[in-house]
Amino acid sequence: MQLNLLSCSSDRPDRRAIARTLSDIGDDVDQNLGNELTDILLQGSTVEIGVSFNESSAFRALRKLNIEYEILD
Repeated sequence: MQLNLLSCSSDRPDRRAIARTLSDIGDDVDQNLGNELTDILLQGSTVEIGVSFNESSAFRALRKLNIEYEILD
């Protein structure tokens, strides 16, 4: 399943927690790529990641971090 991460609506986003979450839920996303994707997301651009394992936990983690997303497929 592909997710399009739209924005983070948190007042003070926790970069480390977002990067860790992206590396945990994303297919082929390591910590360095998670950091880069976090920077892109917090600058206002959308980020597309693939999730194939435990999708409900991925949705819960994104909602907890106030990250808005849409399901692409």
